[in-house]
Amino acid sequence: MSENQTAATTIHKDDLIVVTGAGGFIAGSLVKYFTDQGFTNIRAVDKKPVPTWYQRVPGVESLSLDLSYLENCKRAVEGAVEVYNLAADMGGMGFIENFRVECLRSILINTHLIDEAYKAGAERYFFSSSACAYNTDLQKDPNVRALKESDAYPAMAERGYGWEKLISEMFCQEYWAERQLKTAVARFHNVYGPNGTWDGGREKAPAALSRKVIEAVDTGNLKIEIWGDGNQTRSFMYIDDCVKGIDMIMHSKELIATPINLGSNELVSINELVSMIEEIAGVQLEREYILDAPKGVAGRNSDNTFIKKVLGWEPDTPLREGMEKTYAWINKQFSERKAGKFVPAGLH
Repeated sequence: MSENQTAATTIHKDDLIVVTGAGGFIAGSLVKYFTDQGFTNIRAVDKKPVPTWYQRVPGVESLSLDLSYLENCKRAVEGAVEVYNLAADMGGMGFIENFRVECLRSILINTHLIDEAYKAGAERYFFSSSACAYNTDLQKDPNVRALKESDAYPAMAERGYGWEKLISEMFCQEYWAERQLKTAVARFHNVYGPNGTWDGGREKAPAALSRKVIEAVDTGNLKIEIWGDGNQTRSFMYIDDCVKGIDMIMHSKELIATPINLGSNELVSINELVSMIEEIAGVQLEREYILDAPKGVAGRNSDNTFIKKVLGWEPDTPLREGMEKTYAWINKQFSERKAGKFVPAGLH
């Protein structure tokens, strides 16, 4: 393992960094991360109106552009040294399973953006892929074997969203092979934490379950709906660990155009996650299982052998610690909305 490179050791503090999807959770947190690192020339892009973004960082150029259109991609990457593409039409399992066409249309974003980044002379291009790119035949048992990078092939990705990610990964690999654009690809495994969507249908399990517990406590109706039988398993990565990993992957000479897992290997069932949130809230709820609801694959976990070997990266935040912070943030958002304050949850 060579000494890790990051943006701070690779580019100048006034070089232009472009982050797309910045009105959302992970990209918004990435913008703040780079600002905290002292970078002074950051362009944040999202199709949502800027006032609805979760995180609006002072001193950052914030643009509302729909990147499924070529001309908007050209505007977004003008003068960029590094481009981080985290823009996509996506959400939790309810969205992914019911709006596959919208998920597939995200291919337009990466197709246009990577080409315009190349034409603009960008030095590096990051693509946010997903564990949904993995072969679903390997994810039929809750006691799943952790997925390693080679498990994406033979390909049988999650319908819609997973296939879009897999094809976009291939674009990144070929732009390096044919056109020498340095690309980086991280396969995210269920990122969670404060400043993310927590209602409206696009939220993921940690946020959705936290909100349901908060609502139950607020109304006094101490029941909770769980999609599926609750035995399905996942690993969840806290946002701070994610953005650090993105920075390291982007600047690793050993990982150019090489998809790599970015996730936790702390496997937990949905039932166990509910119990954890109940403990945090100090409540016990009656559980109602909705067996015909969207629930995704039976089990999914991240094999971190490769990233630990190459980068020495592993998540610092245990699930319980991260969930305590997430629950507290969502509880505050819920209370503020109930009090009549505008809270941009659910907008995506």
